[in-house]
Amino acid sequence: MAQTPPGHGHTENLGAGKAIAVLTSGGDAQGMNAAVRAVVRVGIYTGAKVYFVHEGYQGLVDGGDNIKEATWESVSMMLQLGGTVIGSARCQDFRTREGRLKAARNLVKRGITNLCVIGGDGSLTGADTFRAEWSSLLAELVKVGGITAEEAKKSSYLNIVGMVGSIDNDFCGTDMTIGTDSALHRIMEIVDAITTTAQSHQRTFVLEVMGRHCGYLALITALACGADWVFIPESPPEDDWEDHLCRRLTETRVGGSRLNIIIVAEGAIDKHGKAITSDDIKNLVVKRLGYDTRVTILGHVQRGGTPSAFDRILGSRMGVEAVMALLEGTPETPACVVSLSGNQAVRLPLMECVQVTKDVTTAMNEGRFDDALKLRGRSFQNNWNVYKLLAHIRPPSTKVRQRGRGDGVPLNPTTPPTLAPSSPQSGYTLAVLNVGAPAAGMNAAVRSTVRIGLIHGHRMLAVHDGFEGLAYGKLEEISWERVGSWTGLGGSKLGTKRTLPKKYFEEISTSISNFGIHGLIIIGGFEAFTGSLELMEGRAKYEELCIPLCIIPATVSNNVPGSDFSIGADTALNTITTTCDRIKQSAAGTKRRVFIIETMGGFCGYLATMAGLAAGADAAYIYEEHFNIHDLQVNVEHLTEKMKTTVKRGLVLRNERCNENYTTDFIYNLYSEEGKGIFDCRKNVLGHMQQGGTPTPFDRNFGTKMGAKAVAWITGKIKECSRHGRIFANTADSACLLGMRKRSLVFQPIADLKEQTDFEHRIPKEQWWLKLRPILKILAKYNIELDTSEKAHLEHVTRKRISLESNI
Repeated sequence: MAQTPPGHGHTENLGAGKAIAVLTSGGDAQGMNAAVRAVVRVGIYTGAKVYFVHEGYQGLVDGGDNIKEATWESVSMMLQLGGTVIGSARCQDFRTREGRLKAARNLVKRGITNLCVIGGDGSLTGADTFRAEWSSLLAELVKVGGITAEEAKKSSYLNIVGMVGSIDNDFCGTDMTIGTDSALHRIMEIVDAITTTAQSHQRTFVLEVMGRHCGYLALITALACGADWVFIPESPPEDDWEDHLCRRLTETRVGGSRLNIIIVAEGAIDKHGKAITSDDIKNLVVKRLGYDTRVTILGHVQRGGTPSAFDRILGSRMGVEAVMALLEGTPETPACVVSLSGNQAVRLPLMECVQVTKDVTTAMNEGRFDDALKLRGRSFQNNWNVYKLLAHIRPPSTKVRQRGRGDGVPLNPTTPPTLAPSSPQSGYTLAVLNVGAPAAGMNAAVRSTVRIGLIHGHRMLAVHDGFEGLAYGKLEEISWERVGSWTGLGGSKLGTKRTLPKKYFEEISTSISNFGIHGLIIIGGFEAFTGSLELMEGRAKYEELCIPLCIIPATVSNNVPGSDFSIGADTALNTITTTCDRIKQSAAGTKRRVFIIETMGGFCGYLATMAGLAAGADAAYIYEEHFNIHDLQVNVEHLTEKMKTTVKRGLVLRNERCNENYTTDFIYNLYSEEGKGIFDCRKNVLGHMQQGGTPTPFDRNFGTKMGAKAVAWITGKIKECSRHGRIFANTADSACLLGMRKRSLVFQPIADLKEQTDFEHRIPKEQWWLKLRPILKILAKYNIELDTSEKAHLEHVTRKRISLESNI
């Protein structure tokens, strides 16, 4: 936690003599407050004055008390609040030139020449119009005596930066808009609750979610809950959709399911532009199938509630980037929008994004639905393709005869069971297993792997209890129906162990041979990675191990090399963040209290750092960033100063293995002693609650897409390694890890990843999130230099649209 001594780097002087105004406009979205907080604090850190504009553009037009200078403390405790604290309003006045004249005068009188707008495409278009007219507005104001010529000269140009706050995720150019992830959390909470009652009564539920012009919420919800059908405006169903839908629902029920879930975007239409409503669907199902069917319209509950960890971090990162973009702006710089691509912050020309967003609506209105899908971007298309594979293709019939216990595991684990294979059309058999500690989202990845494997015509085997189960023959053929409800289940349904395979090579080879396995998909954490490396080493001695391997990273620690994210880390992060919120709230009454919280992660500080950003921590101690007693002293002194302000509470996170001597108890005792008479301390070790719980929408969707992609790759690799009916794979590229790298999912040979791994501490040598730590410290009021060497450069949306990823 080493701090740079107070000094003046270039970022700390960047805003000197400048003023920034921040406003939220249009519909509210969870995470807007995090963005406002970041703009205020980073603006103040750079030496700029920062102003709140209350009630959106209406406040800009009305002026007066609606435009107030913000202080560091004025944004405290905003992070965990939904909605927007500074208010938002639809404003007709700003649409008129007269209204914009008033707004310009209010800004000029306060010396504000930098405007940060958080809102949807309408709000951002308004900001661009305002900027384009700025010179003529000033000239008119000087002419009528509204401002002096001197004032006009000082405010000769206006810089505009936008951040997209919209729960619909309907803005082109960004992977995720602020509020989308939180809206998905609200929706999934309701879907999970509805699922239990639907199962009890064998009901069909039709759920309507927001999205007048964009089906993102509906699509991701359908992927995340394994819905039977989804209606989105970008891709209307075929003309005989009623027959297809009824057949699909019937097949699901015949397969043993006790419920049906249908998701409808509020803007759903058919090929001819006619609206498809929830009631239309309900009436169809009741009339044709006689199923007990209910409609639930979620409405504004999707906008409400606490922002998710992702939205808080997104808002904070975008807020920092927005301030930098404003202060680095020149009269020639086009108005830009800061957004997210993969895990990278990018700056995009505002009007290019607005134009592409409008192009989507135009394409839909003109019936060019294929174009609309393409314009939505690569991520949206991939989600749609995976959903269609999982839901709209008729599931293959898989009748499995099992000899063994009720759970399908053979009675005698040393001999293969009598499996009546469903005569795979491909002639290939894939096995899927979980390795390492359980992580939420593992089951979603298994479900997707099994179902996509069956669609490819493979025979799918489930391995219980990791590599140990593979050695002892704990395998069973697994059917389409068996994994039906697994998406929303936490933990690992297959069972998982940390055992490595080296000591079981003989037995594993026998199992691979006996069960006729042609490929392995291994879903797990660092043990999955090291275990797979061992299997590769064993290929020299055991020919049976010469089969393709694919690893899907799944661990709460997010410490697997080759991937920026692991399945399960988002769920753990949200659990920690929610707990921190409650702990901070408990200090509201007592005042002057500092909490020391220990998080999981082994030697990897991802959870501590990201939870620190999401919960507004004062410090986060991690192994990757060395700290000493002097740094601990600086942190104590910092908290002592904080207690003199109106914010009388502190939050300190400590990664469980950040330092063998500076333990949680040591830090607690040190803070308690040094803070005597100023603040008291409490400590919490969060423990295994971080591994539990139902997976977040991100982990469900991520697991589903990873499973689909892994099966597609391994299918191709098996064909590539097939010689005269036998599989022989001993090249480095026949054992790969599927990881999220910056902006795309990539397959990397695990042999190549060895060089990038610190095996002693079980972490990658380079970790992208370490670059976010300065933001954590600046937002906690530490006087350090912000590294802008990798600042986002202006990109073009039109260029991005062309590089569409090939269909899965």
